[in-house]
Amino acid sequence: MACTTILVGKNASYDGSTMIARNDDSGSGHFTAKKFTVFQPQDYPAVYKSVISGVEIPLPGDGLRMTAVPNAVEGKGLWAASGVNAANVGMTATETITSNPRVLGADPLVKGGIGEEDIVYLVLPYVRTAREGARRLGSLLEQYGTYEMNGIAFQDVDEIWWLETIGGHHWMARRVPDDSYVVMPNQLGIDAFDLDDAFGAQENHLCSADLRKFIRDNHLDLSLDGRLNPRDAFGSHDDADHVYNTPRAWFMLRHLNPNTWVWDGPAADYGPRSDDLPWCMVPERKLTPEDVKYVLSSHYQGTPFDPYASYGDKSMKGAYRSIGINRNDFMALIQMRPDVPEDIRAVEWIAYASNAFNTMVPFYANVERTPAYLACTTGEVSTDSFYWVSRMIAAMADASYAKSLIHVERYEEGVLSASRALLNQYDKNIASAEESQRAALREEANTAIAAELKKRASDTLDKVLFELSSGMKNAYARSDA
Repeated sequence: MACTTILVGKNASYDGSTMIARNDDSGSGHFTAKKFTVFQPQDYPAVYKSVISGVEIPLPGDGLRMTAVPNAVEGKGLWAASGVNAANVGMTATETITSNPRVLGADPLVKGGIGEEDIVYLVLPYVRTAREGARRLGSLLEQYGTYEMNGIAFQDVDEIWWLETIGGHHWMARRVPDDSYVVMPNQLGIDAFDLDDAFGAQENHLCSADLRKFIRDNHLDLSLDGRLNPRDAFGSHDDADHVYNTPRAWFMLRHLNPNTWVWDGPAADYGPRSDDLPWCMVPERKLTPEDVKYVLSSHYQGTPFDPYASYGDKSMKGAYRSIGINRNDFMALIQMRPDVPEDIRAVEWIAYASNAFNTMVPFYANVERTPAYLACTTGEVSTDSFYWVSRMIAAMADASYAKSLIHVERYEEGVLSASRALLNQYDKNIASAEESQRAALREEANTAIAAELKKRASDTLDKVLFELSSGMKNAYARSDA
């Protein structure tokens, strides 16, 4: 699945939160309707069966409740995608990544293994820390294998771990430095890995049990100085990467660290086709959820590659794959806040459809149900569904870009401001409430936020529909006498 991921360590964020976020993009030629919902422990089967691969995997009997963003239309598996469990562990899966023939020849992909369809459901209900999440998924990969290359993020209030699969059964995971952020564009990303730590103290690195032997036996280490670069060993540097993948990482790094390196022109330290873009960087200032949303909405604005550019040199317009594309199905940003009580620690920000024209909205994750406006998605287009309203706004605003952009900008700012105000209010209300009242208040808050969202989304839909309709080819300026 085409996706873009950003991970923010706790000392790199504005409030000490860990943040993990990912655009989930459908494959070319279709959209995948999504819904924001809750999976309950009593509904977990004793044995999980994958729809795509058919693999059957026994599940532990102590699963936790979790939020998820599964497919709204049944038939192709759950694709739980992103969520938070009752132990305040967040997970997003997966970022489809690349490999090379040397790896896939040594450890072929497993047709009957696990994949994106399965991973969140198999892992998130059964772990209580981010590190446990990486280890459980690693164990499943070693036992059952996978039919695709993927990157997966795990988080708790203290740590973020990023795991990348290597061939059919191998894997590595690296802890995101607390003072840094990571960007990932559908490409194997880890650019340094300490095998001694992975096979020793495991402070910041984990891997499959035989990874060192696997590298040695198959001559995968291409370094001249003995310092393993996983991108060279396990990843790809294809021409397609330079159009589809690396430009996305370049834009995000360029925006968040504009003064750290030279990003533009013939003397640039890094350009959109650079294979050595840093996996992680210390930002020039602390990052907010709004910063994350902005880079995950990018269409290369402010560069010659913007498909919406209306001035300057247009010869490179649309040259690279945007981050905020038409095929964005949803974005989830999970924020683990350290300065509030545990029952309101996890906030899950949700956006649907093309990020260039939508807004994200925060909800408490420790709930038994999610608001109907985000959970009621079906395969049928409906203005009662935030997913479909977001799709309609995006399509209409794209077709009337010059006139509709201001409506989208005001929509996003209005929703973010209003929902933050409600979140601040309910943070205080819940923190001071009796224990018996707190669960009801969390759901009351989510309901209030969803109601405000629906009002503003409906208003924006009305405005962009008018702008698009006013530009119809049969438009005529004269009114009736």
